[in-house]
Amino acid sequence: MKTIQNIGLTLFLAGLTVFISLIFIGKYEVTPQILDELVSNKGIKSELFINDMKAHVVGKEFSNPFSFSSEITSALETANETYKQNSEWGKVIWDKPHSLSYEIAKKSGTGIVKENKSLFWWLTFGLGILGALMYIIPNVVILGRPGIKNNGIWFDASMNRGWIGWFAFVFLVSFYLLLYFRPDFIVNWTYVVDPISENLSGNLASQWFLYGFLYCTVMTVMAVRMYIKYRHNKYQILRTTSVLFFQIVFAFLIPEILVRFEKPWYDFKNAFPLDYDFFFSWNLNELMASGGLGLFILVWGVVLTLVIVPVMVYFFGKRWYCSWVCGCGGLAETLGDPYRQLSDKSLIAWKFERWIVHGVLVFAIVMTGFTLYTYFSGTEAVLGIKTQTIQDIYGFLIGAIFAGVIGTGFYPIFGNRVWCRFGCPLAAYLGIVQRFKSRFRITTNGGQCISCGNCSTYCEQGIDVRAYAQKGENIVRSSCVGCGICSAVCPRGVLKLENGPEDGRINPTEILLGNDVDLMDLLKQK
Repeated sequence: MKTIQNIGLTLFLAGLTVFISLIFIGKYEVTPQILDELVSNKGIKSELFINDMKAHVVGKEFSNPFSFSSEITSALETANETYKQNSEWGKVIWDKPHSLSYEIAKKSGTGIVKENKSLFWWLTFGLGILGALMYIIPNVVILGRPGIKNNGIWFDASMNRGWIGWFAFVFLVSFYLLLYFRPDFIVNWTYVVDPISENLSGNLASQWFLYGFLYCTVMTVMAVRMYIKYRHNKYQILRTTSVLFFQIVFAFLIPEILVRFEKPWYDFKNAFPLDYDFFFSWNLNELMASGGLGLFILVWGVVLTLVIVPVMVYFFGKRWYCSWVCGCGGLAETLGDPYRQLSDKSLIAWKFERWIVHGVLVFAIVMTGFTLYTYFSGTEAVLGIKTQTIQDIYGFLIGAIFAGVIGTGFYPIFGNRVWCRFGCPLAAYLGIVQRFKSRFRITTNGGQCISCGNCSTYCEQGIDVRAYAQKGENIVRSSCVGCGICSAVCPRGVLKLENGPEDGRINPTEILLGNDVDLMDLLKQK
């Protein structure tokens, strides 16, 4: 079995190596026809940009995306700076430099990858999937009996911030930086998934289609690992199947099929304020212009946020979304599962978590308030602050850096729920409802606790579960996502996830205070 695993690891690393190397190969040549089509489709009126492109880009062959991107972005930025200084705003190209460079690169790319898309799919995704499964599946035999134990996770370089963990950290962060800020460098990656995109939406793949496909692929492969690791626990099997279904069907397939029928791309499970741009003017205008479906999406989004979310949290806790539906939570529970023990459980981390996650929620609500006011009033600013500026700041800091680069890239260093604990505004909203108005709690049987520490070790939300279990107190925490791993790894069955009457939710603070008062009364009597 070890031999099979070694072969699988070799195949996976080979696929990863080919995938990374695609960045550095390929050729790009912009023809006059490609430039004319771009100018026509985007309504570009910048003579300086067009002339610069004709002089330095059109008709020349570039052997890598770096020099190609440099020429295009330089031409764009030089032209825009000149027009802005002369206040010729109608000639300014407002596209982000690297986004425009990506569009041109996508159309002008040539070479071995573009001409052999299916071959390179097998050399990247194919080898990666096969290798990962060959490494994971033998664990059925190697692990023997089902069950989770503290069996060396802190001695594994991939799970204890060792060199493998740091390598994974560097790769994930680099991937997200390229995805968000340098899409023109990864055009070859999108060529590999073009056939799949064309079959679903009828369009060539964008960097976001690539991300969605890669997201689903990684979740599926790592879900196999979850099925094996937690095969003794029906709750974990059902929960893993649920997040996998909602990600693949609702977040990937349905939106792409909608685009094929010329309808708005929309993820029906995504709720505001996680879906922070739902009330942006461009989205509202697109939905209103899409007829009945667009109006339904608009109404559904409002009802989901204001009615369905709080009602479901009342009956089932935030786990119904964070651990059963959410794509971010799904990736955290599959790809991030090997790193769950790395979550910081200190008091300082808990205090920081409360301040920052609720701060992001307030930021999102204020931004949305400004957005709706300017949308209906027709103004551009509120209290002298431009709404677009606030949206840009939020999109960059929260939508890209926090949710993407940090939220997933930091899995191998700070645990798998960095975004969910410290940055997700929807998690904060759900947590407030769960803490004060919900039937959900985790009950404990303190008399059976042997203080093994498995529950606290594997808690991805940084909760010291053992401290509650030792006292026999119910766990009522706004941060708890109800993943149930603490219950799954408990060797004594001390912990149980329940949805019961509200009066069954015991407030630990009140218990401790009540015990202190009773003790003082006894001392006074003596």
